[in-house]
Amino acid sequence: MTLGKRRLGGQGLEVSAIGLGCMGMSQSYGPADETEAVATLDRAIDLGCNFFDTAEGYGPFTNEELLGRAFRGRRDQVILATKFGFRFENGRQVGAETDSSPAAIRRAVEGSLKRLQTDHIDLLYQHRLDRKVPIEDVAGTVGELVREGKVLYFGLSEVGAANIRRAHAVHPISALQSEYSLWERNLEPDIIPLLRELDIGLVPFCPLGRGFLAGGARRAEEYPEGYTRRIDPRYQADNFDANARAAQIVFDVAAGKGVKPGQIALAWLLHKGGNIAPIPGTKRRLFLEENVAAAEIRLDPAEMRTLDDALATGAISGNRYNDFVMATIDR
Repeated sequence: MTLGKRRLGGQGLEVSAIGLGCMGMSQSYGPADETEAVATLDRAIDLGCNFFDTAEGYGPFTNEELLGRAFRGRRDQVILATKFGFRFENGRQVGAETDSSPAAIRRAVEGSLKRLQTDHIDLLYQHRLDRKVPIEDVAGTVGELVREGKVLYFGLSEVGAANIRRAHAVHPISALQSEYSLWERNLEPDIIPLLRELDIGLVPFCPLGRGFLAGGARRAEEYPEGYTRRIDPRYQADNFDANARAAQIVFDVAAGKGVKPGQIALAWLLHKGGNIAPIPGTKRRLFLEENVAAAEIRLDPAEMRTLDDALATGAISGNRYNDFVMATIDR
């Protein structure tokens, strides 16, 4: 198969139609296995997947270091996206505290360049809005880094419509990264129309509903300590039962086409627009191969309507994060 390309924004950024979220290789989903992680990164390149997503906060720092080692000597074959914006002390993230002051952005970029073993970052996102720093200052600082050649394209993550407009007026935004899937439709009323208006690409993370749409989901308490699904409200108590019923339509459509339910979830996203490039996360080659193969699946208008209607806003029970994390999102 040939994995097609997607254009993100109007500034020239082009990426593989499906990327790879790399966070789970270093945290949140059980013990790290660098041998399998590197093999998965290698296999991604073989399959035509060239869009890799990381952040200074993943580990922290260890995920960028992993990618730096894995892509040594092959930098020209990959598009690296990373993020700044949280505050760190003594090598540890300080809760959900943010720091997007110009000096902090520059420190973060220098650190990311070193860990990624590169002289430029392809796509640099603000990880979360810093309410202490005007978004215009953030955009202006990243614009300076673009002019210096240390960054090629500017992105935002989990930012609302007003701040997208304000930032874009200072320096063009190429991509917004946010959670969007059959499972999470909060972008549809306001954000997606705005992205189309301003010609900004969308990079959905957790496109498989944090694993629920891939099949095999278990209740929160059945996951080990330190596993992110253990604290996911949608995996807990009555929410789990309601969401299992809601997700059944995805499994039914998948069975009818002889494919995996996660592949249906990704195919649905790819059918939603040519400026959308999801980044399903995995640390294993098997799941990477399944995800990339979703680009070959075609959904007809009736199938799209069935999925749209069955999992419309309000169909899923529970917030997508706990209250502490939800407070960091600009919606």
